[in-house]
Amino acid sequence: MKKRSKRYQQIAQLVNPEKVYTLQEAAELVKQTATAKFPETVELAVKLNVDPKQADQQVRGTVALPFGTGKTVRVLVFASGEKIKEAEEAGAIIAGGNDLIEKVKGGFADFDVAVSTPDMMREVGKLGKILGPRGLMPNPKAGTVTLDVAKAVKEFQAGKIEYRTDKNGLVTVPIGKTNFDVPSIYGNLRSVVEALLRARPASVKGLYVKSASLSATMGPGITLDASKIQSLSSLS
Repeated sequence: MKKRSKRYQQIAQLVNPEKVYTLQEAAELVKQTATAKFPETVELAVKLNVDPKQADQQVRGTVALPFGTGKTVRVLVFASGEKIKEAEEAGAIIAGGNDLIEKVKGGFADFDVAVSTPDMMREVGKLGKILGPRGLMPNPKAGTVTLDVAKAVKEFQAGKIEYRTDKNGLVTVPIGKTNFDVPSIYGNLRSVVEALLRARPASVKGLYVKSASLSATMGPGITLDASKIQSLSSLS
């Protein structure tokens, strides 16, 4: 078993492992557990009662964080013609067609989000083995395959993030930084939780949220009250 540092052991004492916390309590506590010399990422992990192997139980989508992500988001755009200019003027770090596809094939990876126009997807699809493992393959459900590339670039730079279940039904997303104030962490947290609840597959009966936790990069997990997350009217 990995031995934890003295710093970690000290901050872990702030979290009661026997308690489940409301969203508000967790937002306040996660700041207290952040003692690193840099702004740590605040991460939400939610285990859903879904079977991702079933097409109708795959949970995937996007949500706009009202207070942003706390980081500069580098958006790349695969496009042609006037769409390249639109993307660049909107703030894309780079935009292009087949030349850009070849650049990514050659190892270019300095971007956080990849957006594509629909007409480019036949060629972009050939990057599946490169972009897929990094979760960067453009997808209509994620809002990254669109003709309105300018809007997509601006939204992702402003704090729009993608969420999706992994093979075990777990959704893990960054919701901000520990140097955010509590209302901002709470606001982003609630927005993501509400988005996940709205994305509940119709085929899922009974329990939907099995468990959830919030944590800072270097801090312990804070268990959220899954029973309160189940209902929007119970969020607190």
